[in-house]
Amino acid sequence: MAKIEVVPWHGVREAPVVLVTGPEVFLAERVFRELRDRVRTAQPELEVTDLDAANYSVGTLLDVASPSLFGESRMIRIVNGELGGEEFVADVQSYLEVVADDVILVIRHGGGNRGKKLLDTLRAFPTTLEVECAEVKKEADRASFAMQEFSRLNVKADRDAVGALVEAFAGDLAELVAACDQIASDALGKPITKSFVDTYYQGRQEVSSFAVADVALDGNRAEALRLLRHAIQTGVDPVPLIAAFAAKLRQLAKVGGYTGSPANAAKDLGMPPWMIDKTRSALRKWTGPTLGRAILAVAEADAMVKGQGRDPEFAVERMVDRIASRS
Repeated sequence: MAKIEVVPWHGVREAPVVLVTGPEVFLAERVFRELRDRVRTAQPELEVTDLDAANYSVGTLLDVASPSLFGESRMIRIVNGELGGEEFVADVQSYLEVVADDVILVIRHGGGNRGKKLLDTLRAFPTTLEVECAEVKKEADRASFAMQEFSRLNVKADRDAVGALVEAFAGDLAELVAACDQIASDALGKPITKSFVDTYYQGRQEVSSFAVADVALDGNRAEALRLLRHAIQTGVDPVPLIAAFAAKLRQLAKVGGYTGSPANAAKDLGMPPWMIDKTRSALRKWTGPTLGRAILAVAEADAMVKGQGRDPEFAVERMVDRIASRS
């Protein structure tokens, strides 16, 4: 079997057949949009047809790919390729025998074990371009992704600024991208620093939560309690605040318990080097017993705000007090 070309999501380009694989839905959608927009720039008359392999009717692909009366360029996008049945795969095989010159076929496969016959069929076609949309889950990958976003926007951002954004938008890649776009636009060409990010997103719950966690873990009890009260007054919910503390403590525990080579730490821990350095610096103020007590304080507060206590704000304040004072 001939080996087809495989590129990351940002390496997409025109090809007769484009296979988009991997679980990251946001990146898969971006691949399609960028490919569509690129083709339309050169060929404004591009006609786009969307099909769903999960609800496929026999012969549909061959019908929409048949020669056009006016010869305009066409793009056929098929989603849920992994859910397509035997009839769908058979039609794909038939199409590959007579690929149309004016058609770009884009097939999305979300990964997993289903749809292997489709993957084998497409990967056997020599001019297929496979575009991988791997999940961007590790902190190091998300930081690298954010750096790429700023580079794409022709804006410089320092590593602390990127770190603040990654922490603030830890759960949603689309939100992280939107944040990078917005903050780059409002920076007006100036380099983006952490102070700019903190000021810009000071009202966002996750940013406020991580700010409280950073100060508390640094041992500044008075400032941590002040920030906590301000966060609560501005609407920060106890649950994401506790989640921020839990995330920070997990970082301390991961780095503190790592016994491998320092050169391999970033890869083994799934954290960017700068974050490992920052965590190691923070660890100097902690011992095994104090770290253990902090983890227990977070677990206790989490239980209290989720039904075991009557006063969530008191539970969070007690947690912050215990962690900041190492008690």
